[in-house]
Amino acid sequence: MDGQTIEIQVLGSLTQIDAGAWDACARAGSGRATDPFTTHRFLSAIEQSGSVGPGTGWQPRYLAAYAGRQLIACAPMYGKSHSQGEYVFDHSWANAYERAGGRYYPKLQIAVPFTPVTGRRFLTLPGHEVQGMHALIQGATQLAEQNRVSSVHATFCTEAEVAAGEAMGLMHRTGQQFHWLNRGYAGFDDFLADLSSRKRKTIRKERTTAQAFGGTIRQLTGDQIEPHHWDAFWTFYQDTGARKWGQPYLTRAFFDQVHDTMRDDVLLILAERNGQPVAGAMNFIGADTLYGRYWGCTEDHPCLHFEACYYQAIETAIAQGLTKIEAGAQGEHKLARGYLPVTTHSLHWVADPGFARAVQDFLAQERAAVAEDIEILTDYGPFRKAKAEDKE
Repeated sequence: MDGQTIEIQVLGSLTQIDAGAWDACARAGSGRATDPFTTHRFLSAIEQSGSVGPGTGWQPRYLAAYAGRQLIACAPMYGKSHSQGEYVFDHSWANAYERAGGRYYPKLQIAVPFTPVTGRRFLTLPGHEVQGMHALIQGATQLAEQNRVSSVHATFCTEAEVAAGEAMGLMHRTGQQFHWLNRGYAGFDDFLADLSSRKRKTIRKERTTAQAFGGTIRQLTGDQIEPHHWDAFWTFYQDTGARKWGQPYLTRAFFDQVHDTMRDDVLLILAERNGQPVAGAMNFIGADTLYGRYWGCTEDHPCLHFEACYYQAIETAIAQGLTKIEAGAQGEHKLARGYLPVTTHSLHWVADPGFARAVQDFLAQERAAVAEDIEILTDYGPFRKAKAEDKE
């Protein structure tokens, strides 16, 4: 940067940032975005729909780093008054912090709300990676210090960001998810041939059971998706949200926003019976990855969840030449269906030095436990042992 001054701004709305400038930092140019969730249009859909903002516990505090008039880096940051919707659970940290007499909330969260998907969190213009990330981290921690905020968290970030963040004094946390990898399969049967005989038979049986639910399964994307499909999916989403989280994170308006600006990035899988949708799965399509996001139903049918969320996704990934499926948080049941455990990463900064040392010790033990768990689960994977050397 040749000593050029970098100015950090904290903005309360994405309408204050040019969409093209943001997407240039997010590397979301022409064609399919590598990461649809850090695009201006996705984050705007969350904001404009009221899914974040007053009353939600997610208050937008977007970071923007400018060199002159040029945006060189930005980050989706939020002031948080709780720890819901993050999927990297720090409730025990909050309890310990407050038992010690501190005030854990509010905190600052650099994340895509309600989206446990790995991706760049410190979005930098090509050629400005080092200066941009340094400016964003420095801006976030200085904001926290000035406002006496307990902590800053960047969740589901990349390994490269972890290395850079640790060099700047941030703490590294690991977690675990299950991802499906495309090993150059020509079709679903080719994938099945990669599995042990027992797992292969189980999946075939599950698919037969699911397909016998008494209706049809359709895949819709782009202009094939019509407003009434979102009405049905909203019902599914509400049901799942009520059972898992107590109340849905996203508003109905979010799905309308996605329809208007992102339907080409969406794959809806709908199970219909007697002409009516009874179950569905929503996926986002990246340049090389299919992201499974939401599932719900109004009727329970054996194995239909596995078919709509996993097997239909695998067929799509193979057909489109995608390299990976990320199926969201948790779920060891995914292992038997060809999804292997992988490590996820986050970065953390805690203002109080004593509490930071305690967190650092905890994280070292947790990382070892996560690594051991992933190793054990991988050994229990469904693939034929002759293919063990090909595992991720």
